[in-house]
Amino acid sequence: MESQVRGGTRWKRFAVVMVPSVAAAAAVGVGLAQGALAASFSVSGQQFKVTAEELHGKGFAQYGGIDTVYTSTAGDKKTQVPVAISSFDTATINKMCQSVKTEIPLIGKTIYLRLEAGNDPKKPVAAEKLYIDVAQLDADAEFEDIDIGVAVKDKTRGPDVKQGENVLPGGFAQQAKKADLYGVKQTAWATTAGTFKLSGLSMRLGTNPDMECY
Repeated sequence: MESQVRGGTRWKRFAVVMVPSVAAAAAVGVGLAQGALAASFSVSGQQFKVTAEELHGKGFAQYGGIDTVYTSTAGDKKTQVPVAISSFDTATINKMCQSVKTEIPLIGKTIYLRLEAGNDPKKPVAAEKLYIDVAQLDADAEFEDIDIGVAVKDKTRGPDVKQGENVLPGGFAQQAKKADLYGVKQTAWATTAGTFKLSGLSMRLGTNPDMECY
């Protein structure tokens, strides 16, 4: 399999974190599953898992950053974690799944939240101005007109760096006109979007570990 710097690049099991945690925003917009909404989602002190059959994005950029993660529900304990901040001007996602595992010490149980959307190929999830702070990703990826090693301040693709975002000083970015990802498996700390349209949203809570997306 060929690997090229520019043009239609396809990298098997692409190790650099690329894809946004698209399903996460569903947790704040269950009642608006068929409409568009602004969304921001994170889980206190936890990563969450996301899978997608396909993600097709336009106007992509990725750069390093630091997230402040609160490790208590009271918000009085926090730590900092490195992340890859991935952003898209627009994105569509097919067969999206997100799961969150939460330990509840008081009752001695583990609860799982599972969200699915975009299972109809004619009605994918759609997002605009999408940002995701990702810890790990596995996928097949194909990029059009990719540019690796541009300074964050000089990037010309993807939405603007968010105000107050903790970007690594002197950091570099990679950007592409278009990015297509297949067979996505990832973990993430947080995601935000200008708008999300979550067609066919389904949400379930339970105690079965099989509810996790992977």
